[in-house]
Amino acid sequence: MANTSIQVKAGFQWQGLLISVIVGVGIYALPIPEGLTSQAWGMLALFIATIVAIIAKAMPMGAATLVALVISGLTGLTPLSGGKDNVSMLSGFSNGTIWLIGIAMFLSRAVIKTGLGHRIALYFISKFGNRMMGVAYGIALADTIIAPGIPSASARGGGIMYPIMQSIADTYDSKPGPTARRAGAFLAIVVSQIDTIVCTMFLTAMAGNPLIAELASSQGIQITWMTWFLGAIVPGIVSLIVLPYLVYLIYPPELKKTPKMAEMASEQLKQMGKMSTAEWILALDFILLLFLWTVGDLLFGIPATVSAFIGLVILLFTNIMTWKNIVEETTAWDTMFWFAVLVMMATALNKYGVISWISTHISSSIGMFSWPVAFTILVLVYFYTRYFFASAMAHISAMYLAFLAAAIAVGTPPMIAAIGLGYTSTLSMSLTQYAGGPGPALFGSGYNTTGQWWGVSFVISLASLAIWFGVGGLWMKVLGWW
Repeated sequence: MANTSIQVKAGFQWQGLLISVIVGVGIYALPIPEGLTSQAWGMLALFIATIVAIIAKAMPMGAATLVALVISGLTGLTPLSGGKDNVSMLSGFSNGTIWLIGIAMFLSRAVIKTGLGHRIALYFISKFGNRMMGVAYGIALADTIIAPGIPSASARGGGIMYPIMQSIADTYDSKPGPTARRAGAFLAIVVSQIDTIVCTMFLTAMAGNPLIAELASSQGIQITWMTWFLGAIVPGIVSLIVLPYLVYLIYPPELKKTPKMAEMASEQLKQMGKMSTAEWILALDFILLLFLWTVGDLLFGIPATVSAFIGLVILLFTNIMTWKNIVEETTAWDTMFWFAVLVMMATALNKYGVISWISTHISSSIGMFSWPVAFTILVLVYFYTRYFFASAMAHISAMYLAFLAAAIAVGTPPMIAAIGLGYTSTLSMSLTQYAGGPGPALFGSGYNTTGQWWGVSFVISLASLAIWFGVGGLWMKVLGWW
C-alpha cells in the first residue's frame, strides 16, 4: 500500500522569523513614549515586526500579514468590530482600492492570455527597431500603452518585454560574458528604467500606487486616477525621451544598428495574423476603462473601482476571461490579501496617533528650513532608503505615511507632498536589481554585474529626480498645486 503521509516542514525561515520577533518584542518592551497609548505602541511594534519579517523573507508576504492580522485580533489592537476609538481587524478587506488593484490584475491576465500585449510590443519594434535606440523607444511606447491595464511591473517587464529583449540579444549573439555589452547589457538596464518611468505615470500601473493614494486619503488628500496621471504626464514624457538616451550615453551598446530586429518583429506579426475578435474586444474594453478612469467619476459619478468591475464583467460576458481564470489568478488574490492587511495596519497607526507622533519628531529635526529645502531632504532620504528594501510595498508601508505627515507639517503644500512622495516611491524601484518590478528577471539574465547595475542606476536616479521635481515641479505650478 502506498505511503500517503504528508511530509511536515516548517512554513517559515526561522532566522528571519526570530529577528522579526526579537524586534517586535524589543520595541514593545520599551517604555511607552509620552503622547502614545499602550494600544498605539503595541500596534507600532507589531507593524515594524511585520515589515522586518517581510524584508527578511521569514514567510511569504501573505502569510506574514496573516500572522500579523491574527495577533492584532487576539491582542485587541484591532478588534473584530471597530468603533470610534478602534480600527476593525477586517476593515481593509472592504476597501475599494484593494478591489481596484485586484481587478486590474485580473484584467492584465487577459492582455497576456490573448497575446495583445505581445502584439503591441512587436508592432513598435517593427517600426522603430532598425537602431538600438529605436528599440528602446519602441519598448517605451509599447509599455506606456499597456501599462494602465497591467498593474504589475514584473508582468510587463518580465513577461512581455523581457522575452523580446532576450530575442534581440540572441539574434545578435549577445550573451552573458564577453559579448554582453553588444546588446543584452544595455537592453536589460534600459528596460528596467523604462518600466520604472511607466509605473510612475499611471495609478494602475503598479500595485503600490493605489496604496499610496489610499494612505494619502487618510491625511485628507484625494488622489484620483486622473490626478495622478495629470501630474505625471509631463515629467513622464520627458523622462521617457531623456533617460533611455542617457543610459545609451553612459552605458552604450556595442551594436548601434539593428536592422534584423525590425524584420524579425514584422515576421512574427505576420505569423500572428490579424487581430482576433478577443483582442479587439479587449482593446475596446481598455479604451472604455481608460475613459471611465479619466472622467467617469466626474461626468457620471462612477468611481474607479466600479469602472474596473464593469471592465471585468465585459470580459466575463464575452468569455475572454472565465470565472475559473479569475479564481486561478493566485497572484491577484495574494496581493489583495496582504494589501488589505497593510492598509488596515496603516489606518490603525494613523488613528491611534502614531503617525502624527512620528511626523512631529521628523519635522522638528528639519523645521528650521523653508519647506522647499525641508521637502527636498525628505524626498532624498525617502528615495535612497530604498537600498534597504527588497519590496516596494514594504518601503511604502513603512515610510510613506510618516514622511507625508512630516512634509505637510513643515509647510509643504499637501498635494505636492502626497503626489511627490508617491512618484518618488515608484521611481526608486530601479535603484537596485532587487528593489522590485522586472529587476530580478532582467538582472538574472546575467548580462550585468551588480556594480554596473548600481552605478548606471545611481546616475540615472539623479537625472530622474531632477526631471520629476524640476520639470515636474514647474508643471505642478502650472496646474495650480502650489
